Amino acid sequence: MKRLGRIWPELISFENLYSAYLKARKGKQATLAVAKFTLNLEAELLSLQQELTGFSYRPGHYRLFTIYERKKRQIAAAPFRDRVVHHAIMNIIEPSIDRRFIFDSYACRQGKGVHAAVNRYQQWSKHYPYVLKMDIEQYFPSIDQQLLKVKLRHYLKDRYLLALLDKIIDTAPLATGRDDFNYFPGDDLLTHTERSIGLPIGNLTSQFFANLYLDGVDHFIKEQRRIRAYLRYVDDLIIMGRDKKQLHAIREMIRERLAQDRLRLHPRKAHIYHTAHGIDLFGYQVFPHKRRLRNDNGHDFHRRLRKMARLYQQGTLNWEDIHPRVRSWIGHAIHGETEGLRKTLFAATIFKRG
Repeated sequence: MKRLGRIWPELISFENLYSAYLKARKGKQATLAVAKFTLNLEAELLSLQQELTGFSYRPGHYRLFTIYERKKRQIAAAPFRDRVVHHAIMNIIEPSIDRRFIFDSYACRQGKGVHAAVNRYQQWSKHYPYVLKMDIEQYFPSIDQQLLKVKLRHYLKDRYLLALLDKIIDTAPLATGRDDFNYFPGDDLLTHTERSIGLPIGNLTSQFFANLYLDGVDHFIKEQRRIRAYLRYVDDLIIMGRDKKQLHAIREMIRERLAQDRLRLHPRKAHIYHTAHGIDLFGYQVFPHKRRLRNDNGHDFHRRLRKMARLYQQGTLNWEDIHPRVRSWIGHAIHGETEGLRKTLFAATIFKRG
């Protein structure tokens, strides 16, 4: 496999940085950080270019906040100028590396996504009676930074880019994590007290690193074990089969393979189901010939919709803020049997100024 090299000049070109700025600001033009950057756009981009050229660029401090969507997650938001750098990197390396990923990896890839993954699963579920559904325990917090750097060097050989990627990894908020949780006896690459583990959820680069980190596992399953009906969405691994006993064996095989990357299957989220009974998959209850929106999704959106209507009435929320949120939920909901639910929710919620 040919590694990608000699790409630094293209990466730090003004044209690439400007393209990265346009992508980083998408949907965020109204924020203060983006407005300040845009006000002095040429100077900001030239400053970034100068820092990258002179190897003096240092990532800034992340803004940490917590969201509660089914479970508690800490999100790390990089400063806007750093997000421009992340997009500049992805502009250059993602197209080439993405082509090496398996077809059935669906997270954060152009032309893929949740709905494509559900469509693929549903297509397979009409032909396979069983599904092995697995989840990796604490995936982002468990990613081994040293192993990630080794994996990056399997794809890239430009030393300046690799140094920049190392810097982004090393300065991530979770970079001080130690491998007490994820200690694998017998591993002599580094002792468990010397390891830094974890990547921040919310970074563009983290999403890409998460796909790349498990790419070896994907190829192992598809090519070495020749399992056709396999798909992955971030750390959700789905395998279809006709023999339940064989799926049990496959689960143990994958458990062993993941240990090589210092990862574990979640002990309560690695089960075999009858496809005819339906499974909870990416926000839907999916059956071979139908799919429904998960119940908690509709309830959660109803609460959010009523809150938005209340804030709109009080004059503290504008329709320009409400519209994209509503459209986003509708875009997800229409892929399930939700026509009645949507009519009920919107008929019961009135938006009017007080």
